[in-house]
Amino acid sequence: MEYKEIKGLTTEEIVEKLREERALYTKMKFNHAVSPLENPMKLNASRKVIARYLTELNARKNA
Repeated sequence: MEYKEIKGLTTEEIVEKLREERALYTKMKFNHAVSPLENPMKLNASRKVIARYLTELNARKNA
């Protein structure tokens, strides 16, 4: 998800999507530890999406 799309969401939607993305990341991380993922770059992409959500939440909190 791009940052432009995230800016259009409400704060509650961002918090919910952040929770979902963190759960997905944790699940992928454990699956990768057991057997390698087909595309391990998904882990990196998921971390970046989490960072985008957190960046927008912090920007709204500080504004």
